[in-house]
Amino acid sequence: MRRRFGADRFQFEVVEGWPKQEIKGVAAAVACDSRGRAYVGVRNIPPGGGVGGILPGEGRVVVLNPDGSLHGDWDFKFSSPHAVWVNDQDEVFVADTGLHTITRHAPSGEVLRMLGTPGEPGPPGAPFNMPTGAVQAPNGDIFVSDGYGQNWMHRFSADGELILSWGGGDPVFIQKFRGEPVTGTVATEPGKFNLPHDVYVSPDRIVYVMDRENLRWQTFDLDGKYITQVNGVNRPCDVAVDSAGIFHIVGGGGVEIWTPAGEKLGAWGEKGLEPGQFKFGPHGCWIDAEDSLYVGEVGGNEGIQKFRRV
Repeated sequence: MRRRFGADRFQFEVVEGWPKQEIKGVAAAVACDSRGRAYVGVRNIPPGGGVGGILPGEGRVVVLNPDGSLHGDWDFKFSSPHAVWVNDQDEVFVADTGLHTITRHAPSGEVLRMLGTPGEPGPPGAPFNMPTGAVQAPNGDIFVSDGYGQNWMHRFSADGELILSWGGGDPVFIQKFRGEPVTGTVATEPGKFNLPHDVYVSPDRIVYVMDRENLRWQTFDLDGKYITQVNGVNRPCDVAVDSAGIFHIVGGGGVEIWTPAGEKLGAWGEKGLEPGQFKFGPHGCWIDAEDSLYVGEVGGNEGIQKFRRV
């Protein structure tokens, strides 16, 4: 009998043997298109061994078929892919913390648009300084969480024109991460951030920002006006939304299940080396058209799994 994972009515079985293709590196992010192909943002193993991180390095996007076999590798040279997101036209958005860019790709990997200047961080409060995620709103605008090097959100038109930026907060996290003296203070007030790590825009045009180090998410309208916040979220890294509109949030060692209104429905996730357990740190996630959940992990190599909803 296959072991189940999950909480309450949200039950999953791990798809053992998926992927069939070995992912050599850190599978930091994953997203699927309408054909069930999975686009995996991979941080390559550094020369001499080790684990790829958020600082500049080398990375790639690996495309897997629905059965987990290799579909192909993109030619584009990433530095440190952090988040992958796919729109309903099967265009793929990649946030790269090493390049300071957001790239929009065709399923083949062809670059359709690039936001930011490769290798050059933007000035304070402007795009980008180690961006963490990019998604489209229902009206086609692009929302970017600019979270590691600074604590800002940006809204662009579908054509890549900057419309507005909002947020702020001293970059305490990256100073600590780099081992530098901490010169600022953590921003906890509404509308400011302490590592906006992911963003989601709902069909009713509410912007949800996963404010990871503040252990919360905040909500805004499309113009960046603060609406509310939900506290007590365990270091939210990424959010995937199922067919019923329920949030599945990875971070803090596992998966938490929430309603968009902020009611926590459950949590699950075990540390371990067995299928269905998490070897490292859950970081990126996606839910496909069948409500299967994909989880990519950081902190170690070859950490990605698929869980089938039952």
